[in-house]
Amino acid sequence: MAKTSEKYELMYIIDPTLSEEDTAAIVEKFKALVEEHGTLDEMEEMGKRKLAYEINDMSEGYYVLVKFTSVPSFPAELDRILGITDGVMRSLITMRAE
Repeated sequence: MAKTSEKYELMYIIDPTLSEEDTAAIVEKFKALVEEHGTLDEMEEMGKRKLAYEINDMSEGYYVLVKFTSVPSFPAELDRILGITDGVMRSLITMRAE
């Protein structure tokens, strides 16, 4: 029998030069998107942290970790939206072990 949903983990990094309002708006956008297409299991705003390597001449980023459950088709769409959202520097969606 096919699984109807899988557990995923999303880590994304927001441009640290954005205002608090803009940062909060991006966080809220993706929280709402996950809730619309699946179940938000856990979300942690890790705040500004030093990057492992510079991205666009920036050495810091605002990290957000989201754990969610959704149908297997949703992460690809989520990744597409993350990729075209201004202010999102990097993102990675991985499958979580049960």
